[in-house]
Amino acid sequence: MESNPNIKTWTPATIVMVALIIAGSVVALYRMINGLGAATNLNDGYPWGFWLGLDVLGGIAMAAGGFIIACAVYLFNWKKYRPIVRPAILTALLGYLMAVVALFFDIGHPFRLWHPGIMWQYHSVMWVVAMHVIFYTTTLGLEFSPMLFERLGWEKARRAVGKIMVGAVIFGVMLSTLHQSSLGAVFLIAPSKMSPLWWDTKLPFHFLVSAVAMGLAMVSFETMLSKKFLHHEVDDEIFFGLARGLLIVLSFYLLLKLYQLFTVASPAMAVDGSVEGNMYLLEMVLGVILPIVLLSMKQVRANVNMLFAVNMVVIAGVLLNRMNVCLFSMEQYNSWRGFTYAPSWMEFLLSLGVISVGVFLYKMSAKHLPLFSH
Repeated sequence: MESNPNIKTWTPATIVMVALIIAGSVVALYRMINGLGAATNLNDGYPWGFWLGLDVLGGIAMAAGGFIIACAVYLFNWKKYRPIVRPAILTALLGYLMAVVALFFDIGHPFRLWHPGIMWQYHSVMWVVAMHVIFYTTTLGLEFSPMLFERLGWEKARRAVGKIMVGAVIFGVMLSTLHQSSLGAVFLIAPSKMSPLWWDTKLPFHFLVSAVAMGLAMVSFETMLSKKFLHHEVDDEIFFGLARGLLIVLSFYLLLKLYQLFTVASPAMAVDGSVEGNMYLLEMVLGVILPIVLLSMKQVRANVNMLFAVNMVVIAGVLLNRMNVCLFSMEQYNSWRGFTYAPSWMEFLLSLGVISVGVFLYKMSAKHLPLFSH
């Protein structure tokens, strides 16, 4: 097949992305040479910072759209969503790869990142998370491979993968469901550090449901962008269907959050003026209540431009949730012990570089692979 001539390789946006990739690479090299202490503001109170909250927890939540749409198309045979299944799988694969890259730079001994693969720790939830990442990234690579085989003209390989695609999707759905929830389970070991506004034994379910919301919003968001800038022809009814699903998921998520607020924490904690309370209110209003109110309006669900704005709000809200769980939920505990944390400019720049790599690879895939052939 030919590369898509309608997608220009070099545009002002692409040049900016390449510049950010180069700048992020310089920071990455500096971090590898001089260590975490020189490149970040992490400390004993905040050993997990901006990279883990945004790039790892947030990036993996963004990737949830892959298993949702793959499940809808390959298992439930919802043919309406077939035009977006390949972009959704690619977005998920890039999300996991970016999370692995960010994790590589975030841990103290990055070249030991492969250790969980051979040093099994059955009782460690972090080992469970690591193995899920390994297996699901491999599964996403398998689901992505037909695009590559079509580009190379390897018809026999494409047909072979097609025969096991349903099994791969079932395995991927199981892995992703476990993985999204196990990320929340990691924080169950810190009940004395985290505010009750977030800590709860049901935190794994919160992570799973919010990841589904993020996945639906992210798939809709990137499909709208690819339709406008990458000439991906998509029926607007797909966006309307995703919006209806998003409303259902967010409504259930709101019930989970309110149940926790009234049974584990208390409404007074949310309005006491503390950092935790203010961040909780911001997360709830921005990421849950506002999009539910907007999506409850039929005129909003039937307007693509409005849905684009709603998607951005939901994505920002779930990212804020991950940052709250990772950082702000422990603000009071750490401040009592004299620890403070604010991301360094290098942490921001490396994150922008990692995100730019993902967007650039998505664009190159759209140009050189049959990403929109469905």
